[in-house]
Amino acid sequence: MAMKTKLHPRNQHREGYDFVRLVAQSPELEAFIIRNPAGRLSIDFKDPQAVRMLNGALLKAYYGVGFWDIPANYLCPPIPGRADYIHHLADLLAGSNMGEIPCGHSIKALDIGTGASLVYPLIGQSEYGWNFTGVDTDAGALKSAQQICELNGLNITLRQQAECDNIFKGVIEPKDRFHITLCNPPFHASMEQASKGTQRKWSNLGKGSSKALNFGGQNAELWCPGGEIKFIARMIEQSAEFADQCLWFSSLVSKKDNLVPLERILKKAKVADFEVVEMAQGQKTSRFVAWTYVRKDRRSLFFG
Repeated sequence: MAMKTKLHPRNQHREGYDFVRLVAQSPELEAFIIRNPAGRLSIDFKDPQAVRMLNGALLKAYYGVGFWDIPANYLCPPIPGRADYIHHLADLLAGSNMGEIPCGHSIKALDIGTGASLVYPLIGQSEYGWNFTGVDTDAGALKSAQQICELNGLNITLRQQAECDNIFKGVIEPKDRFHITLCNPPFHASMEQASKGTQRKWSNLGKGSSKALNFGGQNAELWCPGGEIKFIARMIEQSAEFADQCLWFSSLVSKKDNLVPLERILKKAKVADFEVVEMAQGQKTSRFVAWTYVRKDRRSLFFG
């Protein structure tokens, strides 16, 4: 089977960045526009301010987000890849809803580690009208997310996770029922590993060395003891307690090598079903794993 090299068919960024459109709606972006070696309009992706400005312009032009900003040093995620996750989750839910993509406020999504950017709720609410709850351990991130909500008149529920070792407990309330949970987990095992990963990225891009992370990131966003494999394993273990309250749980998996042990953990957890969904953007391939405790013949009841 040929590897996909394109974003999801419904992803609005499939044809790349339309800088003419972006500058027309966000004139402040123009100061950061350059021409790449091929002569095309671009930005300097190693410049954190340029990346943040691009994100704001994309969210405004494509998702109707009039105000968007984040404090310095918080994770500034690339929009096209984040949108891909949302669109593939919509397809996953359609598989439990007689093939129809579920839209509207009755569809409830839980974003674990929503961050200062609030990027998944912003995209998911705009594209599908889903009802989002964003969770984070970081009070500063939630303050930023709350400001984005207030200045755009958005109804997104925000909850702080008080216990760092808990993922769902303490933020999923007894009355809650979610159709999907999503997460971009911290993928490094230490800050040192995170820094080395950044240096490798710059080296691969031919940019030399850089101490700065162009997409930023607080410690909790970038690393945790044991890296993403331990984080997702803990998520799977803790999800069992909420088996009846969530239709599908999911998490991005940055390292392909982690799939085999994660599949082994899922089988041991006796989930009813799990899927690994591959996503691609150019030569870069990413993926997410999703699992459910709900039998196939009962999944449509979540949409009733």
